[in-house]
Amino acid sequence: MAASLLLVNNGIFPITRDAEGKLLADVPATGLQYPGTIQGEGKLVGTASLFIRLSGCNLRCMWNIPGGGVSACDTPDSSFDVSKNQLWKVDEIIETVRHNLGNMRHVVITGGEPTIQHRSLKELCRRLKEEFDVHITIETNGTLFDEELARHIDLFSISPKLSDSLVTEEKLKQLPQQLTEKVAAAPSQKTPCPDVIQQYIDVCLNSNGEKDFQLKFVMSGSENTESIHEEVLNHISGWKSSDILAMPLGGNHLTLGKTSFRVLETAIQHGWRYCPRIHIDLFGDKPGV
Repeated sequence: MAASLLLVNNGIFPITRDAEGKLLADVPATGLQYPGTIQGEGKLVGTASLFIRLSGCNLRCMWNIPGGGVSACDTPDSSFDVSKNQLWKVDEIIETVRHNLGNMRHVVITGGEPTIQHRSLKELCRRLKEEFDVHITIETNGTLFDEELARHIDLFSISPKLSDSLVTEEKLKQLPQQLTEKVAAAPSQKTPCPDVIQQYIDVCLNSNGEKDFQLKFVMSGSENTESIHEEVLNHISGWKSSDILAMPLGGNHLTLGKTSFRVLETAIQHGWRYCPRIHIDLFGDKPGV
């Protein structure tokens, strides 16, 4: 049976041609007339990239916003509202990438949590390397590790979810009614997992500089620093301050306006990298950009 992966509706983005090379009727969500966008976060921020978004996640995340309100996962289609997602054959994904890659040399595998589909994902990443020789970033919450998959990855973008991201009844009460049941019903597991994160770091340390990692923490301000140390950093080794990315909470301009400067101040105080979210600056909260 041919290897397949469950992708979100616009699972390969932004693109202008399908797997057969035919022009699509609609322009990409970026509004540009050609495929591709930029990596909006992390060490490779601003790099021209093509994204592949896998469906499904093993966590449920929700944060309190400073001043009141809550922010749920900013990728609900891939995390808990997966009813419209589609199964793609790996061959179909490869051909779609072929017709849209152009001069880009970076492919980002994101989710949800991509590693829950590790069996077929290994096949996809192997072929992306062999056929296009691209740099592959995988965005993961750091709760699952697959050694064979890791061989094909260049940058592990690990975003550990701290205890402040756990869903509670009090947080659920603040969600719109149509989301409450979907979030509450989604699967979840204990997080973070320092022993798993250490496996990613060790792969990089043993790669002679060929692989890299970043630890990207979603933060609302200095109140998160104690948890970052106690739940993750105190339990792992091999990291430098430049590997720690402080990323402001928020999937839209309104929420980022409440968190960005608070997180910027915290990043400077601790010598960490401040992690902007440039795709939101450029495109707001539109999917597929």
